[in-house]
Amino acid sequence: MFFVIFYMGLLAISNAYDNIAVNKPAYQQYTRVPGDGRYDASNAVDGRKSDLRWNGGQCAVSGPSSTAMWWVNLTSIRSIHHITIYFATDNVDSRFRAYMAQDVLGFSVYVSNTTDKSQGTLCFKDDNFSINTIPPVFTTNCFIHGQYVIYYNERLPGVVYPDDYYGYVWIVLCEVEVYGCQETGFYGSNCSIPCPDVNCQYCHIETGYSQCCKPGYQGHQCELACNKEFYGVACNEECGHCREVNQCHHINGTCLTGCAAGYHGNMCKTACSRGFFGEDCSKKCIDTCAGCNNINGLCDYGCIPGSKGYFCIEECDKGSYGIECNGTCGHCRDINQCSNVNGTCLTGCDAGYEGDLCKTHCVKGSYGIGCNETCGHCSDLSQCSKVNGSCLTGCDAGYKGDFCKSPVCLPVQMSKADGNSKVAMKFPQKTDSWAHRKENILMAIYPSSAFSKDISRNN
Repeated sequence: MFFVIFYMGLLAISNAYDNIAVNKPAYQQYTRVPGDGRYDASNAVDGRKSDLRWNGGQCAVSGPSSTAMWWVNLTSIRSIHHITIYFATDNVDSRFRAYMAQDVLGFSVYVSNTTDKSQGTLCFKDDNFSINTIPPVFTTNCFIHGQYVIYYNERLPGVVYPDDYYGYVWIVLCEVEVYGCQETGFYGSNCSIPCPDVNCQYCHIETGYSQCCKPGYQGHQCELACNKEFYGVACNEECGHCREVNQCHHINGTCLTGCAAGYHGNMCKTACSRGFFGEDCSKKCIDTCAGCNNINGLCDYGCIPGSKGYFCIEECDKGSYGIECNGTCGHCRDINQCSNVNGTCLTGCDAGYEGDLCKTHCVKGSYGIGCNETCGHCSDLSQCSKVNGSCLTGCDAGYKGDFCKSPVCLPVQMSKADGNSKVAMKFPQKTDSWAHRKENILMAIYPSSAFSKDISRNN
């Protein structure tokens, strides 16, 4: 008699609310045979429950696993009254208790606004049922609001479970019915009474008490607007950089009188784009800034090469260049013509240097402007001045002068035909043209008949 009264009461309550889960999207872990419609998650919300066999095509069934999860998406946040679950029974109570009950003992039911149960509310957790007491049709009240109804069970390693619990869990759900109101903002047995608090978004489905205020409101009866600088659902959102903080809209966070300097957008949470600053981001940063402060335009990120100062409007001092003017110009012909950006010597290098930056000495053996001059016969070529070509440690034998480019004349012993000798000059160069010239000079000074023809050329 008690069961009949309970069932009739449940039926009366069920008829008062709509099944808001029927034909809604559903999902389950580890479908027993993927792609086989007889076991699909959607079978548990198709409205059919005439055949409660696990393989009869009207139930959602998974394979055995350490965890089991199934959920239905109500497609929007709904006001829920109660949830009813029809387990697979093979249409025989004794078979349900012999084969299926052990797989579902310990199950939980959550309501959440996401598919993550940890972000939702636990409506029911089985800690007491046994094989003999678990009902094949289970109902639990759950007076909350949410979008997802989640069924979950587990058998975790290292956890000791009651003897009735099977070592793995299965999903064997033939129908999951979620009863509640189709529209939020109403309550009562037929969801026809508007929630009493004008700023209440969700109220208790039976009593009408506020359960969640509309965005922008707070308090037991949702009678208070959000505090200054906050807005939105539960007043949890922080206002942006409004020009006047009191003008942040408590519902959607819009800055009613515009943004403070450095920000833009309706909610003033977006900093000015790179290169702009100030109110309404209308001011352009100085071109010589590497990146300026979005509020006051100061060059917080430094200057481009060649500039310095807070606003980067000063050029590098004479003789310096580059980022933060840390580079030192080379040996420019005109130091005023050293580029403050990259250090290039715009009018060329001082004598003795070469390269764009004029920091490279002439190579050994060359000197002067552009390193275009060739050193003379220095005794040590590495001691040829890169600037003017002077041989700092003297000349090779046979040369003289600061540049060691002038040949010198040395005494040479020559024989006469009568056995006497005369002193002539020794000339250093050994080319054929010079030998010819040397002989002509000697013959002009001394008659050729007075000398032997074997003038020494071994100089």
